[in-house]
Amino acid sequence: MINIICEISKYLIILFMILYTVKCFSSLLSTTEKERKVKATKQIIYVFMIHFLCYLTMFLRLGEVRIIVFYGIQIFVAILYMVIFQSIYRNASALLTNNTAFMLLIGYIMLTRLDFSLAVKQFLFATVGLILTSFVPYIMQNWKNLRVFGKRYGLLGLIGLMTVFIPGLGFENYGSRNWIRIGGFSLQPMEFVKILFVFFVASMLCKASTFGELLANAIISAAFMGVLVLEKDLGAAVIFYITYVCLVYLATSRPIFLVGGIGIGVGAVYAAYLLFKDSLFAHVMVRVSAWRNPFADIDGGGYQLSQSLFAIGTGGYLGSGLTQGSADIIPVSESDFIFSAICEELGVIFGLALILVIVSIFISFVNVAMQCRDPFYKYVAFGFSVIFITQSLLNLGGVTKFIPSTGVTLPLISYGVSSVLSTLIIFSIIQGVYVISTNEAIKNEKDKERAKAILERAAYAGGGLPGQRQGTREEQ
Repeated sequence: MINIICEISKYLIILFMILYTVKCFSSLLSTTEKERKVKATKQIIYVFMIHFLCYLTMFLRLGEVRIIVFYGIQIFVAILYMVIFQSIYRNASALLTNNTAFMLLIGYIMLTRLDFSLAVKQFLFATVGLILTSFVPYIMQNWKNLRVFGKRYGLLGLIGLMTVFIPGLGFENYGSRNWIRIGGFSLQPMEFVKILFVFFVASMLCKASTFGELLANAIISAAFMGVLVLEKDLGAAVIFYITYVCLVYLATSRPIFLVGGIGIGVGAVYAAYLLFKDSLFAHVMVRVSAWRNPFADIDGGGYQLSQSLFAIGTGGYLGSGLTQGSADIIPVSESDFIFSAICEELGVIFGLALILVIVSIFISFVNVAMQCRDPFYKYVAFGFSVIFITQSLLNLGGVTKFIPSTGVTLPLISYGVSSVLSTLIIFSIIQGVYVISTNEAIKNEKDKERAKAILERAAYAGGGLPGQRQGTREEQ
C-alpha cells in the first residue's frame, strides 16, 4: 500500500509542479488585480500540495515522526509569512511572495532528504531572514536617501571582500579563499557584498554625466573583481562583471558598452588562463579538465561531475522517487549540486519546470525594473535581476556539464546560510521597488482623477472644459 501511495504521489508532484510553472507565466500576462489574485491563490494551493506530497512520501518511506513535525512547522511559517507580508504591504507582488516561499520549500524538501540536520539549520536561518527582510520595503519607502551613499557603498563593499585575508578570520575552502569564520558560523562575504555592489553601481550611474565619471565608476568596479580574482573566486567575479556590464548598457543604451564589455571579459579570461593556469587557478584547471571529459578521471577530478550526470540520467523524466535514488553520494549534493539530486529523485520534468520557474522569476524582476520611473531603483532592480539569473545559470550549467563548475549555489534552494540570507534580502528589495512603483502609479492615477473632477466642476460652474467651444446664447 505504501508503494502505491508513493508512486501516485510521484506523478501528482510532477503534475502540480507543471501547473505551478504555468501559473508563474500566466500571472505575468494578467491585466487586472483580481485575475492576479486568483492565480496567486491557485499557486499557493499547488506549492502546498507539492510540499505535502513530498513530505508524505519521505515519512512513509522512512517512518520518522520528526519529518511530520518539521513539515508542520514549515507550513505554519510559510502561511504566516504570506498572510502577514501581504497584509502589511497591500500593494506587494503576490507572485514574488509565492515564489519566495516556493523556492525555500523546495530547498527544505531536498535538504530533508539529503541531511535532516542541514535542513533544520537552513530553515531556522531562513525564518530569521524572512522576519528581518520583511522590514526592507518599509525602510525603502521611508528612507529616501539610499542613492546618496554612492562611493561609500563601494568602500564598504571592498572592505567586506578583503576581510577574507585577515589572519584567523578568513580561510580557504574548495580552492577559494572566500570564507570567514565568526564564532561557530562560516559566511561568504561576497554574498552580501554583491548587494552593496549593485547599490554602488546604481547610485554612481545616476550621477554619471561625463565619460570621466563613467571611467571612475569602472575603476572602482574593477577593484571589486580584482579582489575576487585574488580570492580565486572566479564564479563571483563573473557574476559581478556581467552585472556591471548590463547595468552600464541599461544606463547608457549604447551597444558599444555591451559589445566592448563582452570582448574585454573574454580577453581577460583568456589572458588569465595563459598566465596563471598553473599557479593561481590550479583548482579551476581541475574543474575545466573535468568539464572537458569527466569520465577520463572518474575516480579523481571528474568524480563529482560524473556522479551528477549519472544522477540526472538515472532519474529519467519521472524520477526514481524521494529516498529511492543515490543522490546523497554526489559530493556537495546539498549545495552546489542540489539540482542533480532534484532531477534524480523528482525527475527531469520537475527539473525543467524548476528552470522555467527561475526564468519566470527573472522576467518578473525585469518587469519591476522596467516599470519603475526612478532611475536609481530601476538600476537596482535590474542589477539584482542579472545577479539572480546569472548565478542560477552558472549553477545549472555547472551540474549539467554545459560550462565548468563555478562553485556558486542555486538561490534559495542550495544549502548555505549566507547565500539564503543575501537572496532573501534581494527578493525583499525587489518587493520594495515594486511597492514604491505601485504606490506612485496609484498616486498618479488619483491625481489624474482629482484633476479631472476639478475640471468637470469648473466646466459645470461656468464655462465648459478648457479649449471646449462655447455655444451662442441661442444655442445655450
